Amino acid sequence: MFKHLITSSIVSLLCSATLLAQDTNVELSLEQSMQLAHNGNKSLKIATKEIEWAKNEHQRINSFWLPSINATGAYMHMSNKIEVKQPLSDYTNPAKDYIHSIYPGEQIISSALDKLGSQSLNVPLVPQNFTTIDANLTLPLFTGGKRIYAGRISKQMISVANVNKEQIDAGVQILLVENYYGLRLGNRIVDVKEKAYESLNTHYQNALKLEENGMINKAERLFVKVNLDEAKRELEAARKDLDITQKSFKVLIKMETEDTISPVSSLFINDSVPSLSYFKGLIKDNNYMVKQMKIQKDIAGNQLKIANAAYVPNIALLGKQTVYANGIERSLLPRTFIGAGFTWNIFDGFNREKKIKQARIAQQILDIESEKIIDDNELGIDKLYNQMQNALDNITTLTTTIEMSKELLRIRKLAYQEGMSTSTEVVDAEVILSKIQIASLLAYYEYDVALINLLSVCGIPQSFDQYSNNGKTEQYIFNR
Repeated sequence: MFKHLITSSIVSLLCSATLLAQDTNVELSLEQSMQLAHNGNKSLKIATKEIEWAKNEHQRINSFWLPSINATGAYMHMSNKIEVKQPLSDYTNPAKDYIHSIYPGEQIISSALDKLGSQSLNVPLVPQNFTTIDANLTLPLFTGGKRIYAGRISKQMISVANVNKEQIDAGVQILLVENYYGLRLGNRIVDVKEKAYESLNTHYQNALKLEENGMINKAERLFVKVNLDEAKRELEAARKDLDITQKSFKVLIKMETEDTISPVSSLFINDSVPSLSYFKGLIKDNNYMVKQMKIQKDIAGNQLKIANAAYVPNIALLGKQTVYANGIERSLLPRTFIGAGFTWNIFDGFNREKKIKQARIAQQILDIESEKIIDDNELGIDKLYNQMQNALDNITTLTTTIEMSKELLRIRKLAYQEGMSTSTEVVDAEVILSKIQIASLLAYYEYDVALINLLSVCGIPQSFDQYSNNGKTEQYIFNR
């Protein structure tokens, strides 16, 4: 962390310097550039928010373990009162029968009982207008494991989001290395072409003097001039390419400045690299797509368990408290009750069976996709590893050629000064040396780009720094 704070301070100072000075060089290391690229990358910001979303979703799923408490209220108006109607004849008829059994001909009391029996007794229960406010509680006690499996799925979604961010980060590193070292390559190519142009210009000035002294003819001097003009044209073209690379790199690291960015981290190449089988062995545990597929398979397994849990009943604790009631008597409706209940879906039209089958098919698809991803990545590693080996082979061949070209140029210059060599031979030696140096630089660049891509496929792009620290820099091309 302390290292990152130092880097941040350095980058801040460099950015502040660009505001105070114009047309200056801003030196940036690969690490500093990487931090700038990370800070301004929108894809990484989106990935960070996706992790935050997944964590919140996990917390939401865990809330199903807590009771659900809600309040309900209602004001009701009914077209009729709710009441109990009891005919009085149910009571008067037995009385009449009893009186007739004692006094068979009695009419006065029987007539009175008949009139009373034609009436009914009305007892109101609920008025036409009433109001209630209730608090309800529901606590699931058993869901067949659905909450457990849903919690696991939500936790695995956090892992998916983390792996996705790692994959995006690796993509940013690949893009940064390609552009950073592309800028470094462009600078070195311009250096080589500038040196070749200066050497040819010096050679041309000497040719002018030799022509004046009659030591060479006009044709030889013109030949040097033609090659000098061609070197100048190539130099200008290299500078234009470098300018385009500069602009692209500034866009990548989000630096709005007119100053020139100078990459100080050198191109490098390692004398040896681990075996092909070593890199392939890293795929199953470290490759981002493989890790995501493993998590998806775990998710599919839990989804299958959720589908199977649909066969068992759901049991919950229920409770209700009437906080306020107007128009309903306590004796008619209790204010508080608590109990337990269950729901059990006996038949749902084979919906559960289809879901279980779909979950199993999804697992089979993920198994096949996992095998395909591993095969595809192994092919990718074969390709990238071959690119690295080709770059190493090219460097081995070019190293000897550079030594020979430098010595050839030195001898021909001396011979030319003694009048024992022609301008053509000197120019050819200059051109050959510059081309071999540029070819060596390109081999270094191809190696570095292939390496970061290879390490990203293996899921270990962070080890690129270790390879860089142990590598042989491009300065080796010019010091030999």
